[in-house]
Amino acid sequence: MTTTEATLPREAGRRRGRMGAGKQLHAGPVTYLVLTVFALVSLAPLVWTAIAASRTDRRLAQTPPPLWFGGNLFKNLEAAWDQAGLGTAMLNSVIVAGTITVSTVLFSTLAGFAFAKLRFRFSSVLLLLTIGTMMIPPQLAVVPLYLWMSDLGWSNQLQTVILPSLVTAFGTFFMRQYLVQALPTELIEAARVDGASSLRIVWHVVFPAARPAMAVLGLLTFVFAWNDFLWPIIALTQQNPTVQVALNSLGTGYVPDQAVIMAGALLGTLPLLVAFLLFGKQIVGGIMQGAIKG
Repeated sequence: MTTTEATLPREAGRRRGRMGAGKQLHAGPVTYLVLTVFALVSLAPLVWTAIAASRTDRRLAQTPPPLWFGGNLFKNLEAAWDQAGLGTAMLNSVIVAGTITVSTVLFSTLAGFAFAKLRFRFSSVLLLLTIGTMMIPPQLAVVPLYLWMSDLGWSNQLQTVILPSLVTAFGTFFMRQYLVQALPTELIEAARVDGASSLRIVWHVVFPAARPAMAVLGLLTFVFAWNDFLWPIIALTQQNPTVQVALNSLGTGYVPDQAVIMAGALLGTLPLLVAFLLFGKQIVGGIMQGAIKG
């Protein structure tokens, strides 16, 4: 067999590989069925909350429970809004969650970049200490954190909730792991050779490379900060609440109205749904962009 004849099968294999790489894959009926089942299961709690919010408390106590919407949705939403004071609570939650999200994404990206690409003394020890703080239950920090905030004179103020969450160990570790693979060291060295300062490297090299991970971390941080209940219920009162603290007041009383509680829970969930509808495309696109680069 000549050399030309031996290389023909390999060339044909390469051509088939290139053709297969550009071929679009199509999902089968089983895939659509599985995805539909998962989507329905995921949406079931939200749909049930909306159904319960549109009914009366007496109807919710009956058996079998209602499986379709009633006519009291707007009435219950108005009652939950007035009873819990959700106007102020929504504004406070936007301030708290927005500030925590921006600061966590910014500081975690900077810290993750330092741990991933910079060489400094005791970097491994500091990284282990950072990861180790994730293993400490947050309940252990409640008492000393409350005493610290009281000494600062910040009782019942929003900065009491914001300050402890300005940066997280999870965010730092998450960004560090991403930047190790997504940010080539040669790119940083080339920027330094061109005379770029550290601040310019961070702004023009690190942030563009970390954008997909920053979008994911921002969404996770916003959801966590919006839904946080333990520390806000301790640090804040009903005079200056977040959404979760305000919703807690709907469950008080001798006979709580379950329909109104469900209406309040629905109102508290709507901003998260709106945020995902507005920025979900960018977040998913960022994830796909990061996957392709990887």
